[in-house]
Amino acid sequence: MSAVTPLPGDDDALAISQLQQRFAAHQAGFLRHPFPSLRERRTYLHAVADALLAYRRRIRAALRADFAAHPESLADLGDVSGPLGRALAAARHVRGWMRPERRGIDRLAFGTSRAAVAWQPKGVTGIIVPWNFPIDLSFGPLVDMLAAGNRVLLKMSEFTPATGELVREIVARTFAPDHVGVLLGGVELGKAFAAQRWDHLLFTGNPEVGRAVAQAAAANLVPVTLELGGKNPVIFTADAVTAGHVGRVLGVKLVKSGQMCVSADHCFVPRAQLERFVSLAQSHFARGLRDYSRSEHCTGIISPRHFERQLALLEEARAAGARLVQLDADGGIDAASRRLPVTLVVDPPAHLRLMREEIFGPILPVIPYDSLDEVLAVLNRGERPLGVYLYSDDRTLIGRVQRETFSGGFAVNAVAAQAAVHSLGFGGSGRSGSGRHHGFDGFREFSNPRGMFVMGRGGAFDSFLPPWDARKRRQIEQLFALRGLQLRLGRLLRR
Repeated sequence: MSAVTPLPGDDDALAISQLQQRFAAHQAGFLRHPFPSLRERRTYLHAVADALLAYRRRIRAALRADFAAHPESLADLGDVSGPLGRALAAARHVRGWMRPERRGIDRLAFGTSRAAVAWQPKGVTGIIVPWNFPIDLSFGPLVDMLAAGNRVLLKMSEFTPATGELVREIVARTFAPDHVGVLLGGVELGKAFAAQRWDHLLFTGNPEVGRAVAQAAAANLVPVTLELGGKNPVIFTADAVTAGHVGRVLGVKLVKSGQMCVSADHCFVPRAQLERFVSLAQSHFARGLRDYSRSEHCTGIISPRHFERQLALLEEARAAGARLVQLDADGGIDAASRRLPVTLVVDPPAHLRLMREEIFGPILPVIPYDSLDEVLAVLNRGERPLGVYLYSDDRTLIGRVQRETFSGGFAVNAVAAQAAVHSLGFGGSGRSGSGRHHGFDGFREFSNPRGMFVMGRGGAFDSFLPPWDARKRRQIEQLFALRGLQLRLGRLLRR
């Protein structure tokens, strides 16, 4: 967010006014009904599932309109299937999630008292939805927030206007206007959205905008969940450079033409296996993907500006003398549909932009290495990514990489799979984000873990309260004597 904010136009002003009205209505609605029952929450979650199934064909068309080219199967699997599965899983498990968790009590201090954590709805929560998976990353987090009992407002990306309009229609037909709402607008609405006094705010996007969102939220002490992506590395060991493994990495890279926060950003390959990796990659495309970027299976780059950025990354690499290998030999550049061929950049110089910036496109740098120590040193000098991916069957080596690297997620012999598992909390670490959503972790993220205490009998609680007469002093001395006994017993048991 800039220091000098331009005056919003009429459309921006109207959107901001609608935001303020909807936010106030959601707050009032939450205060009227602050704790939805299990039956109500299941009803809301099944309503999400019903809507996704009913609108599946229109979702395909909206994504195709926004991306210029978007495979129907990718719309089904990449955007609809995930939140649909999450909604059904949440409806199945929410009873257990809502159940208070008993916590242990120090009997010396509190006697027969009881303690528990009760999961309380936070209130009115907000979602700033990114453009790359506008259905999955709107309805997916919505599922977590509804399971937790919250009311929700979503701000859709201006880069996906067709999908944004459709999400607004779906939500309006599915939920009461003071329960779930959708707002459409550009940068000024985004600034105003981040500045509201949310009970929790979720942002998915790049680190630069994420920093601005966090700063705006901090002004109101709003808790935020940030999912910010990063340069996710793939590490191959010498025994893992196989046709199956190379093909699977490339297959994931093709999803949304690389416009996926958990996709492979670059690969580390043993120097002796570098040419084998390139040859296997070429063979993989020769078996059925020769014209990939001209086919119906290829997704367009989201906007002309993003399309030109990909071309600029390639041109800089070419000018620096890097070796470029176009994998879909019969493919090509199509500016009208914003489709690009898949290109390896072999052994690129470290100063290139594609080595310093998240690529988010169909370009894959392949970097030779001589020792694993060298790779781990490079990774740990950089920012923590959203995912680290290792291809290896050596359990000792897998354990080492798991312990000595840092990221939001980690996968072995797979790329991005950790983000597709409903029961795994999903999020980043450091610059790649903070907080988690998906499943029980998402339920907890958007709930207030309210500590509950019920006083019982016995214990030393009253000795904490003045005045401290002789009787209370004896209680205190007895307490410390027992603490000393606990320490001695603990040391004996540890032997």
